[in-house]
Amino acid sequence: MPRSWQDRVVIAPDLHHGTPCIKGTRVPLATIIGSLADGLTPAEIQAAYPQLTLEDIHAALAYAADLLQQETLLPLTS
Repeated sequence: MPRSWQDRVVIAPDLHHGTPCIKGTRVPLATIIGSLADGLTPAEIQAAYPQLTLEDIHAALAYAADLLQQETLLPLTS
């Protein structure tokens, strides 16, 4: 199944200062991705944000994956 996030993600200046959110909600993609990174399951995220669907969570990941494909990443120095 191809990654498709365009129909589920919105970026609007009046919604969380223009940060990407799931369309029809006020849930930022960073919250979803950060929750997954912290070890939450999609079901746990949906319990905290019942307005989200599994497809919304997948869209957040697909958006992040596409964004990483477009960015130049540099190693962190310690």
